Amino acid sequence: MKLLRYGRVGHEKPGLLAADGVIRDLSAVVDDIAGDVLTTAGLGRLRALNPSALPIVSGAPRYGAPIGQVSKFICVGLNFADHAAESGMAVPEQPVIFMKATTAIVGPNDDVIIPRGSEKTD
Repeated sequence: MKLLRYGRVGHEKPGLLAADGVIRDLSAVVDDIAGDVLTTAGLGRLRALNPSALPIVSGAPRYGAPIGQVSKFICVGLNFADHAAESGMAVPEQPVIFMKATTAIVGPNDDVIIPRGSEKTD
């Protein structure tokens, strides 16, 4: 069982990809793939479900960002020697911590919107 979110941007629904490759709708069980759903107890409740009893999602819906309701997006840069090398930088003694806007979180096939005037987009 793989958890996912599907649907139009800003209107994603919770779902799961069952072992048979079929997307099932979880919206009658949880509001979103976020918060308490991602705790040990919440994941345990989802594991106890019978996926074949959940509604099938028809068609080929858009996959959204895998987790909803993200309040902070904290990043760690140059955390791999290869990443530092490809950036032409030394591996730092301390992690490089920075934040991104949560609007940067998109689905796996969504366009990445580059801000106007951006000169260093990673």
